[in-house]
Amino acid sequence: MRVQIPSEDHYEQLIACQAACPVHTDARGYVRALAEGRVEDAYLIARGPNPFASICGRICGAPCEAACRRGTIPRVDDDGRFVANDRPIAIRALKRFACEQAGPESRPATEPASGVIERLRHSRPPVAARAEEMASLLQASIDRHVIPASGESIAIIGAGPAGLSAAHDLALLGFRPVVFETERVPAGMLALGVPGYRLPRDVIAREVAVIEALGVEIRCGITVGREVTFADLRRDFAAVIIAVGAKSSRPLNLPGERGPRVYGGVDLLRAVALAEPLDIGRDVVVIGGGNVAYDVARTVVRQIAYDTARAAARLPTTANVHLVSLESLEDMPADTVEIREGDEEGIVGHHGWGPVAIERDEDGRVTAVRFRKCLRVYDAERRFAPQYDDAQEHSVPCDTVLLAVGQAPRLDFLEGGASGVEFARPGWPRVDTNLATTAPGVFVAGDLAHGTRLLIDAVASGKAVARSVYQYVTGRALHATQMTAHLPLPGYRRERGYESIRRQEVPAAHPGERLAHPDVQVEIGYTRAQAMCEASRCLDCGVTPVFDGSRCVLCGGCVDVCPTLCLKIVSLDRVEPTPEWHAAIERAVGPDAALAAHSAILKDEDRCIRCALCAMRCPSDAIAMERVTFHTTWRSA
Repeated sequence: MRVQIPSEDHYEQLIACQAACPVHTDARGYVRALAEGRVEDAYLIARGPNPFASICGRICGAPCEAACRRGTIPRVDDDGRFVANDRPIAIRALKRFACEQAGPESRPATEPASGVIERLRHSRPPVAARAEEMASLLQASIDRHVIPASGESIAIIGAGPAGLSAAHDLALLGFRPVVFETERVPAGMLALGVPGYRLPRDVIAREVAVIEALGVEIRCGITVGREVTFADLRRDFAAVIIAVGAKSSRPLNLPGERGPRVYGGVDLLRAVALAEPLDIGRDVVVIGGGNVAYDVARTVVRQIAYDTARAAARLPTTANVHLVSLESLEDMPADTVEIREGDEEGIVGHHGWGPVAIERDEDGRVTAVRFRKCLRVYDAERRFAPQYDDAQEHSVPCDTVLLAVGQAPRLDFLEGGASGVEFARPGWPRVDTNLATTAPGVFVAGDLAHGTRLLIDAVASGKAVARSVYQYVTGRALHATQMTAHLPLPGYRRERGYESIRRQEVPAAHPGERLAHPDVQVEIGYTRAQAMCEASRCLDCGVTPVFDGSRCVLCGGCVDVCPTLCLKIVSLDRVEPTPEWHAAIERAVGPDAALAAHSAILKDEDRCIRCALCAMRCPSDAIAMERVTFHTTWRSA
């Protein structure tokens, strides 16, 4: 058999949720804190590296959940037959619960936002043994090894999640960030692109207020290139960060696309968010298959339902919002919950169809969209290469068309070449690994740096560009140090029956209530009991059994008691030889040892549920449970 010798980063990869998070939030830490009822600690752990923890708790794409080991554990029926893999921990919903209970939205509106920062800077865990678990708290404040800047002013163009994350960290590093935002409200697409039924505006305001409390100045209603020039910013500030995001809808250039009642999806979302009028009919086709397309379709559904005072979900025969995607239902990039909730709200889905033309009557009014069957979206190498059957066409009657097939940035203020910023392709600046452009002192963050991704990717990009600006302005580099700690856990025990608890579905409002009130929150969120139950499902992957070969008597008790069959004792000569295996064997038993005379305990990490039964069963105390934690600290040099 073939085995893998743990690498140097084995423990970091072991805690898969933390490794998958772009800002390395200790999800395991705050989930286990909730399981123990330590809600304040849970919030502080979640907020430490993430200035938008409250918002991420509601709308994050949750790469941590996709990596969660609980989702790889096989479930079996009473006869021991495989049924399916278990489902991941609801990490995002648990973050929301922690933030609602202890974050800025839990405090009175009159309480100064600076109070959150003080709690982050001065909080310490109530029990000394939890110190390593709480280490991520320190990332919210200036590390003692970082020499603060001297108050230099940094200009940031764009008050979206990337720009505000950069401003947050720059303020902590000793700068005076000034953010220029063209809209009359801050937060970018969080405020203008995410519908209110997913993200309440007061939550956004509370998060932004905490960032402003650090000394960040946000100037709304200022368009670079109009009220202030790009050259002015370069002259008056020590560095400039461009974080304008990709807020312009991408056109399809279809026949009939130009004209009334054909809009970009993000233009519709912006108009609704700002209560601006937009001429929308009653029979709407939304083209696209991602989350933005569903945000657009569900927003239109709410506007129509609200306008006609409908209090219940419409029947399919009366639904007049159609969503047409190039991808099949199975391949759509939209989240499953978005698709399910869209169906509940009466959206009619047409999957596997590519648009051909927008049809208009002799007066120029939209009458329908014509589609052709899409047989394949990607080729064998997963490159976008749609293949169609022109013989299969399908028309959807409508009076309005909304395009949600991608977004692009607008950088009008850089046109003309005088800025010194070169472009890798039209609309996208050329950047290096430090997020610097070809113009000295000009950096980019967010969508401009890596294309449209998740909210948490924008946060990570903003934090990264802050470190690059620190180095550029001060001349001191910030070096990362990975800190790993091993904490013995004598007497470690798990909650009774935790391995059999099924995922707690996040409670949601009834479809009728959603349509009657456009801003009602779809997700209601967990109660305390539900949150603690769901959190108790966490396998606590940072905990692992450690085997002492000098004590082991090869009784096999650990193998016999393991409920998931993740342990196995084998003779060394049964293991497929590899260079890494040979090196490990030489260290353990010497280069000339007879392999058949020695044994090894093999462990399948994906099956281990950290139940500690092996440690409890061991008669020679050769197995101990140990917690591993890791976090990153920075020092300037």
